[in-house]
Amino acid sequence: MNFDVEFEQEEDGRWIAEITEIPGVLAYGITPLQAGARARALALRVIADRMENESSIPGINSIAFVDRYAMAVN
Repeated sequence: MNFDVEFEQEEDGRWIAEITEIPGVLAYGITPLQAGARARALALRVIADRMENESSIPGINSIAFVDRYAMAVN
């Protein structure tokens, strides 16, 4: 399963990374790399929690994250 990681730079210079396929999974960072790493880690925690608690999730055989950058705000 592919998850899109969408990046956007805030007006204050911070970056936000969001994985829209998993509601509520977003994270801030000083750099896109840091924000992306935090969002990916959070996504994996959410998926693991859902699996552990037998929540409804689609069948997952593999996980891939695809980075998508928005235009930086200047």
